[in-house]
Amino acid sequence: MGNLPPPDPVAVLRGHRASVSDVSFHPVKNILFTGAADGELRVWDTAQHRTIASSWVHSAAHGITAVAAAGEENRVITQGRDGTIKYWDIGEGGLSRNPITTVKTNSYHFCKFSLTSNPTARTPETVDETPLLFNGRSYVAAAGEDLSLVDLWDLQNAKKILTLPHPSSSFTTRARGMCMSIRAFTPANILSGYEDGSMVWWDLRNPGVPLTSVKFHAEPVLSLCVDSLCRGGVSGSADDKTVIFAMDPSGGACVVKKEIVLERAGISGTAIRPDGRIFATAGWDRRVRIYEYRRGKGLAILKYHNGSCNGVSFSGNGKVMASCSEDSTVALWELYPPISKD
Repeated sequence: MGNLPPPDPVAVLRGHRASVSDVSFHPVKNILFTGAADGELRVWDTAQHRTIASSWVHSAAHGITAVAAAGEENRVITQGRDGTIKYWDIGEGGLSRNPITTVKTNSYHFCKFSLTSNPTARTPETVDETPLLFNGRSYVAAAGEDLSLVDLWDLQNAKKILTLPHPSSSFTTRARGMCMSIRAFTPANILSGYEDGSMVWWDLRNPGVPLTSVKFHAEPVLSLCVDSLCRGGVSGSADDKTVIFAMDPSGGACVVKKEIVLERAGISGTAIRPDGRIFATAGWDRRVRIYEYRRGKGLAILKYHNGSCNGVSFSGNGKVMASCSEDSTVALWELYPPISKD
C-alpha cells in the first residue's frame, strides 16, 4: 500500500480500562464518544485530547457494544449486551444521571444498532400498521429478540415501529442465521448482514419483501457502511475479503464493484469518510487499513494498536479519524486531508 511509511496517530486517548468496542464523532463539535466492554461511556474533547465526562451506563457484566452521536444535539445513544439501548443527554455538568429513554430490545447480542434520522423527508406511504415517524424524529434499527430479525424503534418514546421482515410476509431470514450487522440510511432504507455471509436491502415502505438479497461473503457480515450519496458502500466480514459494492435505489440492484482480498481474515468495523474519497477498516489483525473508495486502491496500513481493532469513525468535517481497540486505547489520525470547499 504505497511507498511512504504509515503515519503515527496525532493523539492517543487513554482512560478506558477495558476493550473499547465502539467510537463515534459528534457531527459538528470536537467531541468523540467511546464505549467499552466494562460498560463505561466516555466523552472526549478531541481538540484538547481530554475526557469531558465518563459514566458506567451499562453493567460491567454486559458492557457497551455500540455508541452513536444523536444528531447535532448534545445527546448520545448507547447499546449494551444487557438487552437495552439508552438515549442520553449531555449537559454542562456531563452526562445526565438517568437516560432520557431506555429501549428494551431483549436482544442480548453483539450486533451494533444503527441510527438514522431524516428531518427533511416527507412521511412516506405506510404499510399496514407501520407508520414511519420521520419528520425530525429518529429511530434505531437493532437485532430483534429473534436474532434473525431486525426491529425498528422510535427513540423518543421507546416504541417498536416495525419488524423486518414483516410478520405477515412469506419472506424469511431465519435460514440466514443471526443478524450480525445493520446499516440504516435515508430516506427509508436498511442493509442487514447475516451469519451466512448474505446481505438484505430493505425499503421500510415495503417491509414485507426486500429490494434485493445478495451474498458477497462466505462468513458472517460483521460491518456495513453506506456512502453519503447512498449509491454504494463497504462490507467487512469474518472472511478474508472487504467488498466495495454499488447500489441502484431505483432498480434495487446491489453489485460488487471491487473485492479486496486480505492477508489476514476478519474486519470488525468499516467507515467511509463523508466526502466519499477514502474509507477505513478495523481489522482483527490489529491493523487499520485505508483505501481509496472509488477504486479500492490501498493507501495505508496503520499499525499503532496492539489488540484487535473494533471500530473506526470519521469526524463530520473529515479531517480526523478515530480507531478503537481491545488494547483499551483510542487513536486519532489525520489522513489525506479532505479538499476544502472554501
